[in-house]
Amino acid sequence: MLMARPVLKNLLEQYETLSARHAAHGSGESLRRLEDVSYTLCVSTGTRDIDAALAAARHRLAATDPGHHARHARHARAKHAQALAS
Repeated sequence: MLMARPVLKNLLEQYETLSARHAAHGSGESLRRLEDVSYTLCVSTGTRDIDAALAAARHRLAATDPGHHARHARHARAKHAQALAS
């Protein structure tokens, strides 16, 4: 399992961005990239499904940065709005 904070943070951000883009403009390419990041998140967190991987990554990030949840929520909303607008 990967424990490095920057790696998990980057993977989580990639997943959120790709998820929003795929929801807005679902294409084969966006699905493939989303699946790749999902797989990497699962491997990195030692989990078998994306929901567990997301929970594990968020938990680990929150443990190292108490303000992470608030920033994460703002970032996710902004990325989702941006993806929908494009």
